[in-house]
Amino acid sequence: MKNILLCILALTLFSACGSRKFSKNNKKIEKNAKRTGDDDVNHTALSYINLYKDVAISQMKNNGIPASIILAQGLLESGNGNSSLAKYANNHFGIKCTSDWTGKVYYKDDDQKNDCFRVYKNAQESFKDHSVFLKRKRYSALFELDRNDYKNWAIGLKQAGYATNPKYPELLTGIIEKYKLYQYDSPESETEKFSRENRVFAEINKNIPLENKKFNPTNGPQNNNNTIIHEVGKGDTLFSISKKYNLTVEEIKQLNNLVGNDIKIGQKLKVVK
Repeated sequence: MKNILLCILALTLFSACGSRKFSKNNKKIEKNAKRTGDDDVNHTALSYINLYKDVAISQMKNNGIPASIILAQGLLESGNGNSSLAKYANNHFGIKCTSDWTGKVYYKDDDQKNDCFRVYKNAQESFKDHSVFLKRKRYSALFELDRNDYKNWAIGLKQAGYATNPKYPELLTGIIEKYKLYQYDSPESETEKFSRENRVFAEINKNIPLENKKFNPTNGPQNNNNTIIHEVGKGDTLFSISKKYNLTVEEIKQLNNLVGNDIKIGQKLKVVK
């Protein structure tokens, strides 16, 4: 009984120390945001659009993602730029930390308690990283779409597992049509599209080894279609597995049709496809 009480006390102290660490980190990030005045403005949807439409158009021209989609996702994910992640971390798309992230971080409860999110120097950096995030194998088919085809982009994002909400395409297109964000999309000629696709797919293909080879596991088989399987071991959580394979918890859940966060020892999970 005494040993059990000591264990409970130790766990309580460990949890408290961890909470203080997360809180101390966040306070530092928030203090810096207040010093720069980044948290002072309360945006409306229209002021948000006016502020970031140019950076969205720039990302569209560089990568082929419709500016309307970028703006709609920013509005939806950041609450018109008023969420704590947007105000304090300049993170407008809820992009989480991965094993290769070396920048500052901000902690917020999401899939797990105190999930780690990326902190950017400014909102523009968040918009750029959003484009980088999408230039991965699982989203590659979207870049074959026209850059003014926002309806199919919205559908494709849901099908590729960007969001779990079954109404995600309708939410995006609803925002786009309500605020006429399609006016910022522009068609491209066949030559422009061919050139853009070549450039973007070269970047996507360059990143494939990071997903399919760098994290080649020793505890699970890899089949012929490049699917990597992770066999859950003692102490594994979706969070720890996501870190190992440079994914998010939500991506692992999507790949394996998981509803909750519970996993069992011996369970086989797809971690790359």
